[in-house]
Amino acid sequence: EAVKLARKFVGDVEYFLEDAGRAEPEYLYRVIESIVRAGATVINVPDTTGYTYPEEFGALIRSIMEHVPSMDRATLSVHCHNDLGMATANALAGVCNGAQQVECTINGIGERAGNTSLEEVVMAIATRSDIFKVTTGIRTQELYRTSRLVSDLTGIPVQPNKAIVGANAFAHSSGIHQDGVLKERTTYEIIDPRKVGIPESRIALSARSGRHGLQHRLAQLGYHFKSDQFEQIYQRFLTVADKKKLVQDEDLESIITDELHSVPEVYHLDYLHVVSGGTTIPTATVRLRRNGEAFQSAASGVGSVDALY
Repeated sequence: EAVKLARKFVGDVEYFLEDAGRAEPEYLYRVIESIVRAGATVINVPDTTGYTYPEEFGALIRSIMEHVPSMDRATLSVHCHNDLGMATANALAGVCNGAQQVECTINGIGERAGNTSLEEVVMAIATRSDIFKVTTGIRTQELYRTSRLVSDLTGIPVQPNKAIVGANAFAHSSGIHQDGVLKERTTYEIIDPRKVGIPESRIALSARSGRHGLQHRLAQLGYHFKSDQFEQIYQRFLTVADKKKLVQDEDLESIITDELHSVPEVYHLDYLHVVSGGTTIPTATVRLRRNGEAFQSAASGVGSVDALY
């Protein structure tokens, strides 16, 4: 009755079978057949609670296609939740078994653990066309920008290790990965970052980075060194990388300056300590050494940096 009423006003009516992932299949067949005959044009089969796993959900979609005689008159849609981390896998299993529509969200945002991630479904279909044999028509180059727009407007950050659009999705920090990618991108990248709107993959310099990765970044910054000079810089880089999670370009500049400066060190910074706060006068203590002799003093200032100087 609801479908017939809706069809009096619109030509496209979608019927949503709440919690179909846990329903009795025979019951679903009867309901779907009735609502398609009543005029529904889209049948949505949701895994509302994220309960099913891919083989199970795919089998459900396939059984609906096989057991509902009128299913060829409507579009079969899937709508999956991520409570067990399988929303994307379940949605793709649905596509493999006859679903023509996937309900999903940018960045996978949604109720509880979220919904199927649009960018993951789109890039899985684009990357593994040999398996899915369907297309979406979505301009994948806009995925990254759209992801950032949604994140900015909702205030929900994208986790760094999020597939496709996360900050680390195309960043390589392992030495063997960096070496492989620099020699041949496809060694460790199954997706060209430009396809999702990211200009290029990123070499993230960390304690796990190797000589090739560091040499590549230094060359990008315009530095080229002899082998003995580079080895000196690399050893200092490892020392810094052990203390910091990521080594930034400004850190590399400092390393180069410290390791390759031509002026011998006269004063060595031995100790510094800063105290500051909302109701505290910024105060700093500094100790320098010269030829084994210590020079120590404390001072206040308008800010902590001023106090240090």
